[in-house]
Amino acid sequence: MAVRERAGRPKIMRMSVEQPLWRALSGYRVLTMLYAIGFAANGYEGFVRPWVAVAYFVVLFVWTLATLPRVANAASCTKRFLAADLTVALTGILLTPLADAHERVASGGPTLPSIWTAGSVLAFAIKGGWRWAAFASTLVAVVNLIERGTPARDTVHNVVLVWVASIAIGYVVEVARASERTLARALEIEAATRERERLARDIHDSVLQVLAMVQRRGAVLGGEAGELGRMAGEQEVALRALVSGGLVPESGAPPYAGSGATGAAVHTAGESQPDAPDPVDLRTLLVPYATSTITLSEPGAPVPLARAAAKELAAAVGAALDNVRKHAGEGARAWILVEDEPDSVVVTVRDDGPGIPDGRLAQAEGEGRLGVAQSIRGRLRDLGGDAELISVPGQGTEVELTVPKDTRPARGKAERR
Repeated sequence: MAVRERAGRPKIMRMSVEQPLWRALSGYRVLTMLYAIGFAANGYEGFVRPWVAVAYFVVLFVWTLATLPRVANAASCTKRFLAADLTVALTGILLTPLADAHERVASGGPTLPSIWTAGSVLAFAIKGGWRWAAFASTLVAVVNLIERGTPARDTVHNVVLVWVASIAIGYVVEVARASERTLARALEIEAATRERERLARDIHDSVLQVLAMVQRRGAVLGGEAGELGRMAGEQEVALRALVSGGLVPESGAPPYAGSGATGAAVHTAGESQPDAPDPVDLRTLLVPYATSTITLSEPGAPVPLARAAAKELAAAVGAALDNVRKHAGEGARAWILVEDEPDSVVVTVRDDGPGIPDGRLAQAEGEGRLGVAQSIRGRLRDLGGDAELISVPGQGTEVELTVPKDTRPARGKAERR
């Protein structure tokens, strides 16, 4: 498979890695057919019933030439053809004692199809892999033993040689097909990435600029125009995330919308695919929180984290954003920064609100309000991580959430305040 670009758009050209094997098999069948006929003609005087040999070689000659299109590719080489082709080979082996002298058969003389039989077995190997090759070569081995009457050393040697060679070729074909599928997938991803980059350039030059302008004008006009501008800003954020990194929530969860959105977003993105293996990309769980007032900055590469830990960390981020909405106001801006460290993942949530007065957190805990203590620090503590809260009155609040990549619970881990 190869990728060609025409008029700025990628075009995938498919090419089978096994096609040369089919061409080689076609040539092998013709050459071995001529070899079998020539070898038999050289020993013609030794046949006790030469007419049997002549009739068989006429059939073999016509069959080999007529079926060349059948061994041109995998699609043409059907199961019915393979069964008929192997039948021709096995019939020739069984006719050998009838046509040839007993002395030559007993002394290990060649069968009527001779090495042409291997071509039939190789067709099984190329078409179906090593299991099909093992089946066909086993039938050939059984018929050869029946033809000789006794398991002579040279017969066993030839049988084992065909059996091992055909299985080896079948296995190589299977590996080649798997490699071709992997390469095809990689090239398709590359082609899709190039197309996305092209679309991103067009979108950035048109749609994103229009949405940004609507957002700014709506904020100035207020009223219904302000609501329209807010919606345009949210769509701009979602579209920019899509074209820049291709990150979307796993199930298309709605953007963060304040109260009540935290649990829904995390649950939907984290559990929409229960059979998905660990780890998951933390970025996909944080994308729903990005809005016109919440900016998400993440690494360009995936941030792998165990599914349970990723869900808890995303929920803690949602709790921090809920606090921003409740205490800093609807118009406050927030920023989410994701950092992938060698041994841990750090997510920082910062806002431009009024900050938290000294002693306010302790007072809230005394009043039974445990948003920071339980929703944020409690979640991180259960994962063996911690949460550091820094707030200066009048300068906003910053919450730094740290989760180790090895998220086995750690008891008694000190909390930084």
